[in-house]
Amino acid sequence: MKVLGACPLDCPDACSWVVTVRDGAAVELRGNKEHPITRGALCVKVNRYLEQVDSPERLRYPLRRVGAKGEGRFERISWDEALGEIAERLTGIVDEFGGEAIWPFHGTGSLGYLQGLEGYAGRRLFNVLGASLHKATICSIAGTTGLKYTLGGSGGMDPEDFAKSELILLWGTNPLTSGHHLWKFIQDSGAYTVAIDPIRTKTAERCDEHLAPLPGTDAALALGLLNVIVGLGAQDQEYIDTHTVGWPEFRDRIAEFTPDRVAEITGLPVASIVALGERIARTRPTAIRASQGIQRHAGGGMALRVLACLPGVTGDWAIPGGGLHYSTSGHFKLDEPALLRMDLLPHPVRTLSMTRLGEALTEIDDPPVKALFVIAANPVGSNPDQNRVRAGLAREDLFTVVLEHFMTDTADYADIILPATMQPEHLDVLAGYGHLYLVWNDPAVAPPGECLSTTETFRRLARHLGLTEPALYDSDETLAEQLLAGYDTARLRAQGFLKITPQPVPADKLQFLSARALAAGHDPLPGYTPPADPGDGLVLISAASHYFLNSTFGANPELRRRSGEPRVTLHPRDAAAREITDGTPILIANDRGSFEAVAEVSDRVRPGVAATTKGRWAKLSGGSTVNATIAERDSDYEGGAVFHDNRVRITPLRASADVTDSAASAMR
Repeated sequence: MKVLGACPLDCPDACSWVVTVRDGAAVELRGNKEHPITRGALCVKVNRYLEQVDSPERLRYPLRRVGAKGEGRFERISWDEALGEIAERLTGIVDEFGGEAIWPFHGTGSLGYLQGLEGYAGRRLFNVLGASLHKATICSIAGTTGLKYTLGGSGGMDPEDFAKSELILLWGTNPLTSGHHLWKFIQDSGAYTVAIDPIRTKTAERCDEHLAPLPGTDAALALGLLNVIVGLGAQDQEYIDTHTVGWPEFRDRIAEFTPDRVAEITGLPVASIVALGERIARTRPTAIRASQGIQRHAGGGMALRVLACLPGVTGDWAIPGGGLHYSTSGHFKLDEPALLRMDLLPHPVRTLSMTRLGEALTEIDDPPVKALFVIAANPVGSNPDQNRVRAGLAREDLFTVVLEHFMTDTADYADIILPATMQPEHLDVLAGYGHLYLVWNDPAVAPPGECLSTTETFRRLARHLGLTEPALYDSDETLAEQLLAGYDTARLRAQGFLKITPQPVPADKLQFLSARALAAGHDPLPGYTPPADPGDGLVLISAASHYFLNSTFGANPELRRRSGEPRVTLHPRDAAAREITDGTPILIANDRGSFEAVAEVSDRVRPGVAATTKGRWAKLSGGSTVNATIAERDSDYEGGAVFHDNRVRITPLRASADVTDSAASAMR
């Protein structure tokens, strides 16, 4: 038997897949050949997904903590015991502190609308309890907000139109590692490709040209390219006059960013800036692909504003194969209010920022966070300021419930662990943020042990709490129908995927001068916001791994073997200045924390920049990871994360016993 499903992981491709079931077991997983994006291929990570499903390390029964927080010692209990204890603790917390003392902390371990997706799963129950709202700031919020200031929405161009492009700028993105299906359309185009990235990634190696600006200077580079284009008189004046607002003011802003000034900011040669500007000026259509990493710094939202303006100046927004693709999420018009049911809140409640977890758990006291539900998330592995997050999770007065598949670094701090189903075991609906397809996931096999879907877990918890609101007991099928109101659900389920009709881009006129940004207290004109890390040393980028997806697969034995030991890449000049050679054990540290790795000396990174990958589990990596060095600090818009606005000191571990001792202390 073959069952249609969909990959739930935090990747733009949201692949449609086919599960082969034999004697009740999933025996094969393949990409759906019929899906126009997936085209039968999955990635190197998801090809091993059934290993995750069948892993002997998978959690199969509810557990209660019996050791100290962080030790990871638990005993098996029944579902009735687990839910009974949770209900009792939540009732007491609500009575004493109010519902806002409960924080449902959602991650991107599943992007399914029913079983995961940053704030959807369980939200109805938490609304009835009056719990705090969860603001998903860790991924793309700054860039999305910036695009809305410029375009009126954040949908961008249809990625399939990259096949029609003549020039493609891959700006701060590495699709061969993160969302490789786009590469097929790039190849189909035959376009001249330019990678703009401080690292010579797998993608950059395949491009016709590679520019390596200093991290966080992308907006300045884009303004410099516009300066060249306007200097040549190559702007599309007809498009500007008809479809934009604020051109005279923005033209003056562009004039400030001469190639000489931009070269000083970005560290790029003047000739490279001028040459690329001239190429853009004479090439239609030009398409830009920018992904989430480009906006994880102090000026991340502003960077996306400027990038969205570039095809407004050249008129590429009006040409198939031209424009900007960041995320297609803004094109999907699902009935999210019907799914979330915010009307069930008894009163307005506070909102807590995902990337400020450590601060919230250690400082907020009005009311304090007394109960934390961790859903599809591993904040010890994925959040900034790892040591502060651990300190918060170690509070004895914090009641922590974790819904999980494996004993992650975060699960070690739980009071109760609830075993969750995986994708072949439950129903779900997904929307790709790298394409325009809804994807349906049917359950293919029964879950192992006593694993329950997230939706069923919250239905049962509602019963233990004695809640009578009918909406808390809607079936998964009913939830899907409510979400998909207006779409052909029967066709979607039968075919496994359904392409939607995109929204117009820009939504109205492109806003070179944004009244919406001004009303929010920001510069009404797109500009350049410099990096803001006050530390010294090298700028450390923690990019996506080819073998892990965030911290998913971080414990998979084969993928860990392929990824090798933790490494940090330094330019030969920076390595020599620190007496570091290839293979040297090193300590990477700043005032927030430290971690250990092995040096890789290579010109794949530019001088002044060091690079590593995210997604490792701390307890499998010497006790600490790169996130111990990253600040709980907001970017320019909506509290976005600043993972790539991070300065560190790098020293050989052999240089000083004191350095080694300090590293061990930081990991405790």
